[in-house]
Amino acid sequence: MAKSKTKKNPDEMSFLDHLEDLRWHLLRATLSILIAGAIAFGLKSFIFDVIIFGPKQADFYTYKILCTISEYFGLEDSFCFNELPFRIQSRTMAGQFSAHIWTSITAGFIIAFPYVIYQFWAFIAPGLESSERKTARGFIFVTSFLFFLGVLFGYYVITPLSINFLGSYTVSLEVFNDFDLSSYIGLVRASVLASGLIFELPVIIYFLTKIGLVTPEFLKKNRKYSLVFILIISALITPPDIASQVIVAIPVLVLYEISIFISKLVLRKQRKKEKQKSNT
Repeated sequence: MAKSKTKKNPDEMSFLDHLEDLRWHLLRATLSILIAGAIAFGLKSFIFDVIIFGPKQADFYTYKILCTISEYFGLEDSFCFNELPFRIQSRTMAGQFSAHIWTSITAGFIIAFPYVIYQFWAFIAPGLESSERKTARGFIFVTSFLFFLGVLFGYYVITPLSINFLGSYTVSLEVFNDFDLSSYIGLVRASVLASGLIFELPVIIYFLTKIGLVTPEFLKKNRKYSLVFILIISALITPPDIASQVIVAIPVLVLYEISIFISKLVLRKQRKKEKQKSNT
């Protein structure tokens, strides 16, 4: 007799059943990353020459904008240059191949992110109420949108600022900057992924409010401490100059204010639901 293919009721599932369910969701998410990574692996020229090494070129879009802005305000033209004074080299036998593999996996994760989030939601959704499960599409869209927005911010803002500052920084004219390939790619990867995750702040606050760990009052009361924390994070993922830190801190502060608004909405909705239950 064939086994029933109907999905088990979450309330009737044992701990091992939940682990088995989680395993399949993780396998699907991992497979999607590998498939997307394999596609990226085949697009080597585009991934490296256009995307990875794009911020190294003087005609990169961000440098043009910053050069125009600095000239308009009569500031020092540190973003107006013909060439960045450094070279990239690979000093290990498998250096370029390893860079190709890991860059493809990173690209695969970014491309497959919506499906990875869908698998995460599919795992936790059975334990939620029917009204909460209806928000699945909105959750996946908002989470993916914020992540991709953060990735773009990291690529077009943080990465060029970091490369321009660190690539042109010298302690002596006797020292020429020859950066290792893994170091350069590591900077690009860290800037992009860190920004993508930081931009998920509203989603994180949403869940923390849902489980009662955070309230709008708490966020407002600790706004000044959050500002210090945001500046520290900005200092960690950007070059150590004030302008770059301010550029990065502004959108994060905006996200923090949006998170306070989201927390208010969640709490208001919860109180409304509790009031309706008490009246019935």
